[in-house]
Amino acid sequence: MAELLFFSGTMDCGKSTLALQMDHNHKARGRRGILFSSHDRAGASMISSRLGLQVPAVEVFPDTDFWLELTLRQTMGARIDYLICDEAQFYTTDQIDQLARIVDEMDIDVFSFGITSDFRTRLFPGSQRLIELADRVQVLQVEALCWCGKRATHNARTVDGVMVVEGDQMVVGDVDQPLDQDSAATPAAGADLPGDADREQAVGYETLCRRHHMRRQTSRTSPSLYSNEVPLPFEERTARQVGSGATQLQGADPGAGGA
Repeated sequence: MAELLFFSGTMDCGKSTLALQMDHNHKARGRRGILFSSHDRAGASMISSRLGLQVPAVEVFPDTDFWLELTLRQTMGARIDYLICDEAQFYTTDQIDQLARIVDEMDIDVFSFGITSDFRTRLFPGSQRLIELADRVQVLQVEALCWCGKRATHNARTVDGVMVVEGDQMVVGDVDQPLDQDSAATPAAGADLPGDADREQAVGYETLCRRHHMRRQTSRTSPSLYSNEVPLPFEERTARQVGSGATQLQGADPGAGGA
């Protein structure tokens, strides 16, 4: 019996990689499927993994009708055993309803992959509907990590490295690379930089644990990342005492104190 499955997780936890792997496994067993995606980082009509894999896919637009799409393909003689639906958080609730109908009435498996919540910790409409309708919801076992090393549970949107909690729900960007320890410290929010008026702000995303998401501490704004670069607070007097003690030891008589 066909199923509607929803594989969810934060950014950077391997959803697209798993989608491509599942497509490969099913094709290897002689099954035929269609790949769908929306707003992939590699561009339209593509499913891409951060591991470097890229496979062509059908782009999903707000007016895409899955039921009509499959009906037309089957009318033309196409055999369809399953669907791979990546970036499903961007699908409309009507489109999720169409996918559920395809499972129930066409007996076609639907494997959907997506982020559960946005940068404000609010559910995406598509993800919410999938949670409501899916036969199974599986959280991916590959855990994305916060900069502190704990399991990342939330997605944070950053603008020039500073976390923001307002704005449009859908702004395409990629996960920020780890902060280069040799780079200059991030300026305070609101500080003017040369050429700011002519420079487009860099929008990115970062996965954070709940604690640092609520504190709005990203890898570029947390002072704790630089704590290991601060010299130990040795006092000048302590240093002199250590040096003086070493001098006394060097001038001591090896035979002193002997009977």
